[in-house]
This record gives sequence, C-alpha cells and structure tokens, in this order.
Amino acid sequence: MNKVFKALNDTTRREILDLLKEKDLTAGEIAEAFNITKPSISHHLDILSQADLVTSEKRGQFVIYSLNTTVLDDILSWMMTLRK
Repeated sequence: MNKVFKALNDTTRREILDLLKEKDLTAGEIAEAFNITKPSISHHLDILSQADLVTSEKRGQFVIYSLNTTVLDDILSWMMTLRK
C-alpha cells in the first residue's frame, strides 16, 4: 500500500490517472498531454505500474496503458473502515 500512496503523492501521476479514467492510452498519447520529456512520462508510468494503479498490454509496436480500479477500490474500502 505504501507504493500506492507514493504514486498518488505526485501531481503528474494523478493527472495521468485522470487521463486513463477516460480511455486507454499509449505512452506517446499520455506524453502529448504534458510538457515534460518522454523518459519522465515513462518513469511516472513505471511507478504507477509498480503500485498496480495502471496495467499495460503490448499491442503490436505499442504498449497500451489502462487504469486498474481494483487497487483503488481496495484502498477506498480500507479507508472506509477507518471512519467507524
């Protein structure tokens, strides 16, 4: 769970998750939405992947990134138990 909170602690990574909420995207499509280098986007995607917040699938020469809501659901459930 520490990896998840570390990943969510960064504004760029939260913005990437917002983009993926709308639809699955390639790294290049994600990079187009930001004014940072492609290696930086790759670094952010790696951290999100390590936290299981995004999944990736190779399709031909492209890697398609998707939002993994299962982890977010687990965190929300855990947080709700703290309210009781």
